[in-house]
Amino acid sequence: MATTIRVTRQAIEDYQSLFVNRRAYTMQSMRPHPETGRHYYFRPSKKGSDTPLMLTDDAIRQHLEGKITVGLYAINPSTQRCKWVAIDADYKNAMEDLLKLQYHLTQDQVEPALEMSRRGGHLWIFLATPLLAKECRIYIHDLASRLGVPVKGAGLADGIEVFPKHDAIGAGEFGNAISGPLGIHRGANRRFWFYGANYTLEDQIAYLNRLRKVTEEEVRRFIAGKEKSEPDFAPRSKTDISREPRKANGQPEFRILEHVGTVRKVGRNYVTRCPSCAGSGHDRSGDNLAILIKDPRFYKCWAGCDKEMIRVALGCPIRIRNHA
Repeated sequence: MATTIRVTRQAIEDYQSLFVNRRAYTMQSMRPHPETGRHYYFRPSKKGSDTPLMLTDDAIRQHLEGKITVGLYAINPSTQRCKWVAIDADYKNAMEDLLKLQYHLTQDQVEPALEMSRRGGHLWIFLATPLLAKECRIYIHDLASRLGVPVKGAGLADGIEVFPKHDAIGAGEFGNAISGPLGIHRGANRRFWFYGANYTLEDQIAYLNRLRKVTEEEVRRFIAGKEKSEPDFAPRSKTDISREPRKANGQPEFRILEHVGTVRKVGRNYVTRCPSCAGSGHDRSGDNLAILIKDPRFYKCWAGCDKEMIRVALGCPIRIRNHA
C-alpha cells in the first residue's frame, strides 16, 4: 500500500527546479473508469468553471505526499524550451533499450536518471538551463537511430517515446504531458523510484540534484551537422494544405487523421491508438480510437476519453471563444 510521506519546503523547491517548466498540468483520476478500470489523466479546473488550475506549491506537495498524481508538460510555449528530456519505454525488451541508451549517453558525459515504471522505465536527462526542444529531440532521435532503438510512430506500434514530443508548440497549446516522478501511480497504487538512491524522497531528490546537467553548448556540439529532428507527422504539401476544409473564420479545420499514427480499417471506421489513453500508458492494442471513414470529424474513444482529452493529448486543445 502507498503511504503518505513528509514533504519539506526544500523538497518542493527542488522539485520545481528539476521538473516544472510551466504551470499548466494534468492530474490522474483518483477513481478508475467504471468500464475500463483505468485511471485517466485530465486537466483540472476551478470548481464550477472551465478555468484550468495552475500548478501550485500545494499541488506539488500533495503530489509528493501521494494525495494526488500530476502530469507535467515539457515545453514552455513562451520560449519553446524544456528543462528536461524524458524517454519513456514500456514494451517488450524496453529496459534493455533504456540501458543501452543510458550507457551511450554516459559516453557523452551525460548523466541520465533511470526511473522505474509499471511496465518498463523512464530515462530522464536534466539540463543546466532550459534548452530548445527541437535541439534536444534531434540529439535523442539521432542517438536512438544510431543504436537501432525503435521510436514509436511512423508505422511502429512499439518503441521509445521522447518527451518533449514536439519541436515547438503554439501559444495556448500544451504538447504531451508525462506523469510527474516520485508520485503515486493510481493504477499500481505505488511509487516508482529512481535507481541509484535509497527509496526515500530526501535521498531521491538529493541524487537527482547531484546529477550533472547538460549545457546548451554540449547539446549543440552533439547535434552539429544534424539539422532535422524526426517529424511528428508526415509532412503535407502546400497543395494539401490549400485544399483542406476551413471554418467560417478562414482558419483550417482540425483533421484528426493528420495527428494520429497508423490507422487500419474496421467496418465503417478507421481505428488507431487513442493519444489520451497512450499518454496514460494504456491502449497497448492500439485500437481504442475509432474515426468515421465517411467523415473523419467524428471520432470516439471506446475507453471513455472525451474529445477535449484527446485534443489536449495531441497538443491541439479545443479553443473556447470568450463572448463579451
